[in-house]
Amino acid sequence: MRLGKLFLIPAPLGDGAVEFVIPQGTLDVLHTLRFFVVEELRTARRYLKKAGIKTPIEQLTFFELNEHTPETDIAAFLEPVLEGNDMGLLSEAGAPAVADPGANLIALAHRQHIEVMPLVGPSSLLLALMAAGLNGQSFAFVGYLPVKSQERQQRLRQLEKRSIAERQTQLFIETPYRNRALLNDLLTVCAPHTRLCIAANITMPDAYICTQTIAEWKKTAVDIHKKPCIFLIQGQG
Repeated sequence: MRLGKLFLIPAPLGDGAVEFVIPQGTLDVLHTLRFFVVEELRTARRYLKKAGIKTPIEQLTFFELNEHTPETDIAAFLEPVLEGNDMGLLSEAGAPAVADPGANLIALAHRQHIEVMPLVGPSSLLLALMAAGLNGQSFAFVGYLPVKSQERQQRLRQLEKRSIAERQTQLFIETPYRNRALLNDLLTVCAPHTRLCIAANITMPDAYICTQTIAEWKKTAVDIHKKPCIFLIQGQG
C-alpha cells in the first residue's frame, strides 16, 4: 500500500492576511488535505478558514499535539498516513517542529519511512536573524531561558561569553508576558557594548525590529509586553 506524506505547513505569525505570508504553493497543498495534526484546535480551524479551505471544517480530522499530549498517543496520529492519506502538521505560528512538539511526530514518521515534506512559509527565527544585522554565518537558537531571574541571568552570561568566544549570534525566546523581565535581565548582566536585537510582531503591521548596544537600550523605551518576540545578542570581544 502507498504511504501518504506528512506535509509541514507553516502558519502566519499573527492575525494578518494569510496570503501575505503563506505562498500560493503552500496554500494549494493545504487545500488538498483532510487530516491535520495541530497544536491548538481553535487556532488551526481559524487558520484554515482564513486560508479559504473549501472542505467544511466538520469533515476534516484533527489530532492535537502539544505539551499535554502523552507520548504514547502520538503513534496513532499517523494511522491515516499509513493508510495512504496525506496529512498536514500545523504549528501555532511559524514553522512546524521548531520550538514546538511537532518534532516528535516527525521523528516517528521517519522511523516508519513516511516521506516528510516541509513547505515554504514564515519562520520568526530566520526573519529576525535576517533583519538583525548580526552574524548570520554562525548562530544558535537556544529556545526558552530559565524562568527564575537568577538562573536566567546566569544563562545570559553564559550565552554572552559563548557569543564572544565563538563569534556567534545567540537567539532565544520568552513567553510574551515575561518579555519585560527578560529585557531587564539583559540590561542588568550584559556588557554595555553587547549588541541586542529585539524583533517583535514580525510580519504584522506593528512589527518592531531594532538592534542597539545594551548601553543604547538602557536609554530606549520599548513596549514589548505580551508581544511575541525574538531576542538576539552578539557579544563584542
